Formats: sequence, C-alpha cells, structure tokens
Amino acid sequence: MTGRELDAAGIIDPALRAAYHRCRELNAAHGRTYFLATRLLPAERRPAVHALYGFARWADDIVDSTEPGTDDGLRGVRLTALQRQLDEGLQYGGDGEPVVAALADTARRYAIDHRHFQDFMTAMRSDLVVTDYPTYADLLGYMHGSAAVIGLQMLPVLGTVVPREEAEPHAAALGVAFQLTNFLRDVGEDLDRGRVYLPADLLAAHGVDRDLLRRCRETGRQDRRAVAALREFEALTRRVYQEARPGLAMLDPVSRPCIRTAYILYGNILDAVARDGHAALHRRAVVRRRRRATVAAGGLVRVAAARLRHRGRPRPVHTPPHPTAPAARAVSKEVV
Repeated sequence: MTGRELDAAGIIDPALRAAYHRCRELNAAHGRTYFLATRLLPAERRPAVHALYGFARWADDIVDSTEPGTDDGLRGVRLTALQRQLDEGLQYGGDGEPVVAALADTARRYAIDHRHFQDFMTAMRSDLVVTDYPTYADLLGYMHGSAAVIGLQMLPVLGTVVPREEAEPHAAALGVAFQLTNFLRDVGEDLDRGRVYLPADLLAAHGVDRDLLRRCRETGRQDRRAVAALREFEALTRRVYQEARPGLAMLDPVSRPCIRTAYILYGNILDAVARDGHAALHRRAVVRRRRRATVAAGGLVRVAAARLRHRGRPRPVHTPPHPTAPAARAVSKEVV
C-alpha cells in the first residue's frame, strides 16, 4: 500500500498501516482484474477495498488450500479460528491477524453491516461440505454469502447518489455476476477440487453430469453437450450483468469509473471463454494484457472527467465522508 493512499485515508497507526499493506499485497497478487479497477478509485477509498478483498481472499484460500496433509477437518479448524478472530475484531478492533485488523478498521470507518461478514463466513464453511448444487436457486442461496454480500460491503465505501437501499439489489447482482464469471472460467479447476458450481438441472438439460465433465477434463476432449451447457451458463451470467448495470449510475460519480471498468473487464472474461470455444474444462481463458490496459486507460479518462465535473460541488448525501473529516478522525482514534 502506498503511503499516499494510507495518508489520504487517515490511517496513521504503524501496525494498522502494515495490516492494510498486507491486504493490498493479496489483492495485487490474486485479483489482477479487481486490483486494476481499484486503482481508479480515489486514493482515500482504496485501502478499504483492499481490506475487503484481502479478507475474502484469506478465507477463500483456507477453503481451497492444497497443502500436503490438509483435509476438510483442518480447513474447518482454520475457518473456526478465523471466525473467532473476525468476531473479536468486529467487536473490539483487531490487533492480531493483520487481514482481520484491516477489515475490522474498515467496517468501523464505513459502518458496514456485520451481517455481511457473517453470511460470507457461512458460505465459506458450506464449501467444505457442499460439492454441487441441484438448481440455480440453490446456487443463488450459496452466492448470497459468497458473492452478493461482497457488493453490499462495497457500497458504503463507494458511495451512492440515491438511498443506499435502492442501489443494493444491483450491487448484489454485480457481485453474483462476477462470481458466475469465475465459475465459468474456472470450471475445470473447481472440478479438480471436487466441486461443480454449474447447476445440475442446467447440465442435465444438455445430457451432462459430473462424470461427463470429469471425462472431458481427463481426456482433454471437447463434448458438444458440455459445450452447450457452458454456453447456456454464459448466457445466464450475461443476464445477471444486465440486472446489475443500472446500479452503475447510482454510484458516487468518482467511484463509477472503477466499477464500470471492473464490469467491462469481467465481461471480457466471458468473451474470452466464448472466443476459446467454451473450452474452460481444459484451460483457463484469459483477457489479453493489452485489452486490460486499454480498458483501464479509458477508466482513467473517466476518472479525470468525473473529478473535473464535480470539483467544488457539494458531496452527495450518501457519499462516504472524507477521511480527514472530524467524524472519520474520531473513528480512527477509537480503533488505533
């Protein structure tokens, strides 16, 4: 984390600065698309987004750990320990695990509903016992905690120009759209972990089951039935993007370029999967670096334009206060 971002956010305690820096490292290393979009946010809001991502990544890594000797029992123990740290951090302020400390600080600064973190942890724990989903409705139940709440956590940081509850359904839908995109891109890797996130009824409609997916994965051969199922899942995902799209205009103007860029880049992943012949069972589709750079450059132009248009104007009612405001400083003192 750059010192400028931390200074802009009013984060002065050395231990807390180190905690946020750790979250930024996790974001940069594991969330290239997300991290690139985050660079378009005002500097004072970036640490909070890194903290939210860092915690989600930390929990996800526990669930997906492939370390020798790691089984679901050990993963469960680690998740329980993380849950305890989370509960203590949200209640008292974190001073142990750096990622939890940064998350607790962000939750306090932006008054993020603690239920979103608890729902997320419930979804993470379900990954230890649930390996497939009979219907899309069942998958949506899981994704409320694993994806929709991420969008809801982000809203207080991004700010809105409408009452927050009006923007929440669209923010939740965007979180779901991003995760559905990851499910499609990573279907082969998830299968290696014993999980199938594509709904069983969608697969069955095309004559596909887990065994067929496994054969395709092991032999490296395409099967028209599997391709048709992946194509339908892509179309379903694009419909969720359309549900999310109206929410972009509801965000604080200085936050819109970031989320619009993420919206475009994740959509480009779907394009890459389609361009690759829906071969996600065999290889991971990627968005070319030049394309990511082009989209990010467009985001920078929109950032500059937004800041020029809104320079000197009153801040929207639902926009987060600037970290140097007295209220924010009071929260900072309480935490550190």
